[in-house]
Amino acid sequence: MNLGRLLNPLRSSTWSVRSYGKHNKKFLYKNGQKFEGITYYPRNPDHQDPPVEPAKLFRVQRIKPVKGNPYWEKRILKDLGLDGKQSDFTVVKNIPENNARLWKIKHLVKVTPVTFPYGEPTAQDVRHTILKENGECLVTKDLGPIDTRLAARQVYDEQPKRLDTELLRKDARLKWLNPW
Repeated sequence: MNLGRLLNPLRSSTWSVRSYGKHNKKFLYKNGQKFEGITYYPRNPDHQDPPVEPAKLFRVQRIKPVKGNPYWEKRILKDLGLDGKQSDFTVVKNIPENNARLWKIKHLVKVTPVTFPYGEPTAQDVRHTILKENGECLVTKDLGPIDTRLAARQVYDEQPKRLDTELLRKDARLKWLNPW
């Protein structure tokens, strides 16, 4: 008997084995475009991406509970100030360090880019800004006094029978002391 055939029966047969290894993209996709170390393969060869300006700030809101997560995720949430109520949010800069942190807790938070539809606020406008849930930062500037409002206020102040705070307080006290 053939000893080699007994020890390794598959070697003597004529089976062909197909290789299911990874494809080498360098040979499969030859017309890729390099973009900062990443090779991008557009659908059409003449495709141009629209110019995108990244947001300067992100509005980050926690949407999942802290309980049951590993300590490193809890630490990141605490550093961002998101360890309180679930409806709390914070605003962070769009820098690589913060983006790396947000990537680690992306399953726990909702990240919305902050946009300024009417321009960025100045130092004087900080008290008059509103950040909506969709990321719009609106500046509600005080328009200043309007002449009709000033005239109406002056007429109101000169009325002898106006309902001011002191009159309402006295009336409420009398009704409390003498209800019937």
